[in-house]
Amino acid sequence: MVYRVGPDWSATLAEMEDGLDGARFTPCGASQEKSVGWVEPRGEAHGPLVESVGRQLILKLKIETKTVPGSVVTRKAKERAAQIEATTGRKPGKKAIRELKDDIKLELMPMAFTKEATVFVWIDPGAKLLVIDAGSQAKADDVVTMLVKCLEGLAVTLLQTQQTPTTAMSEWLIAQEAPAGFSVDRECELKAADESKAVVRYTRHPLDTEEVKQYVQSGKLPTRLALTWNSRVSFVLTEGLQLKKLAFLDVVFEGASSDKDDGFDADAAIATGELSKLLPDLIDALGGEMPAA
Repeated sequence: MVYRVGPDWSATLAEMEDGLDGARFTPCGASQEKSVGWVEPRGEAHGPLVESVGRQLILKLKIETKTVPGSVVTRKAKERAAQIEATTGRKPGKKAIRELKDDIKLELMPMAFTKEATVFVWIDPGAKLLVIDAGSQAKADDVVTMLVKCLEGLAVTLLQTQQTPTTAMSEWLIAQEAPAGFSVDRECELKAADESKAVVRYTRHPLDTEEVKQYVQSGKLPTRLALTWNSRVSFVLTEGLQLKKLAFLDVVFEGASSDKDDGFDADAAIATGELSKLLPDLIDALGGEMPAA
């Protein structure tokens, strides 16, 4: 997910480190449902929370959640309600049941399994871009909330283009021609805009066909389309301007260092180097960026 960083924000590595250090990750407490905090991107304990690779900034957020299955809470609440009714002769009301469920949830929380997720964050200070490697808007929102909280003066907005991805993808499929520098691959999802909500999905299927063209012309809107940029990076563009299934093709790694100790730096340099060229081309293909309000 791509965001535009406000033009007035700038910070040194030391300033960023100080800001993030106050929100280092700590595991969930016994009765805590969720914990969010920064961890070392390189994975080395007590290391820096901001890594600079080729003047590109890499951060990493960790999210830990603990959940008690709702079915377990409901079952135990029914059992306790039955005991109360048997003892007092009165059936607990809705409010009492809710309170029972809250109490049971708190009791079971210390025994709940934890689920961990990490999200890489890339800030390009020169281009004023923020890229979040998150598959859901909820995770991206967690990252943005923490960034704004920890980095003084930072303001970000989702990148907006003059042409929506849906409109552009429709034009490419009807014309059977991708924009300059891109090629259309063999995956697509089309959704009807009417009440039927009909969906047509193509996987490993050529899209330069009359059938696909007719579907789009009849009103089915593309919500996902697989593309390759300059034979170097493949991805699926979504209606929300997200890049999913991102993959760097073999040509990208030709001549790259194979030193395992240099893995983090090499990966970061390759990913940011390719994406810093791909993103401007994609923005151009979508008619350019929408001016700030």
